[in-house]
Amino acid sequence: MFPAQAQRTEKIPHVGFLIASSVASQEPRVQAFRQGLRELGYVEGQNLVIELRSGEGKPDRLAVVSAELVRLKVDVIVTGGSTSTRAAKDATETLPIVMTQDEDPVGNGFVASLARPSGNITGLSNVGTDLVGKRLELLKEIVPKLSRVAVFVVQAQQRNAALMNEIEATAQALGLRLQILTLREAKDIEPAFQSTSKGRAGAILAEANPVLLTQRSKVADFAVRSRFPVIYNREEYLEAGGLMIYAASITDLSRRAATYVDKILKGAKPADLPVEQPKKFEFVINLKAARQIGLTIPPSVLARADRVIR
Repeated sequence: MFPAQAQRTEKIPHVGFLIASSVASQEPRVQAFRQGLRELGYVEGQNLVIELRSGEGKPDRLAVVSAELVRLKVDVIVTGGSTSTRAAKDATETLPIVMTQDEDPVGNGFVASLARPSGNITGLSNVGTDLVGKRLELLKEIVPKLSRVAVFVVQAQQRNAALMNEIEATAQALGLRLQILTLREAKDIEPAFQSTSKGRAGAILAEANPVLLTQRSKVADFAVRSRFPVIYNREEYLEAGGLMIYAASITDLSRRAATYVDKILKGAKPADLPVEQPKKFEFVINLKAARQIGLTIPPSVLARADRVIR
């Protein structure tokens, strides 16, 4: 666990790590970030302190803990995703903010451009707008007769023109019709699956959503009971029994975020540090989940997987 620091008593860097969902759901990325810091010579408790704060999937709490990090006057705030980046941005216009990942930093208004962020935010993009098309293609491959796909989004994503344009363009190219469903709270999950059934969708594309991630066990359970193939954007869904993911490696991005923190602590300004793209991607299939919904994954798809859970 990270040491709690009620006061700033030592002149060593303090780094805030802000996440929107539960601590347990984010543990792999937090550990990856710590690993990145160790590789750069930082020893927690000796020459660096990490202040971990979680919104636990509650927007009001996220706003409170964001403000708390600002009051603590941490040297830099590291954010786990677009929701926590938004909260940090609302809390401060001056403290440096490092994104571990974001699907559309420009479209979300976090940076002016990837090459020249221009403000107090920089970090890494997980190029989600490019990956959603690949996820749809994989759904079509595992369900050859697929004609309609339900897309689970959070409200903010419906304003993300780049993301939605990519989904719509790929769906049109594949001959797929879309059913867009917004999930803002945990209570929206069951109705979303019911709407998917009523709409006769044959599969589900689950995009970045703190509500889904926090409730991932419930989501995986509904997917099994409804017998829906679902493709996700995060590895944590597989641990909860999800079917498959295709995504940038979040742990690799989190490890690389340490490099930004190091540069900022040494005097660099976020405005001068370009946003970087992912270097590592993961395609993982959970055959246990496939068997539960009576789905046979084609050998050609299995052969391309980076990892298969049996």
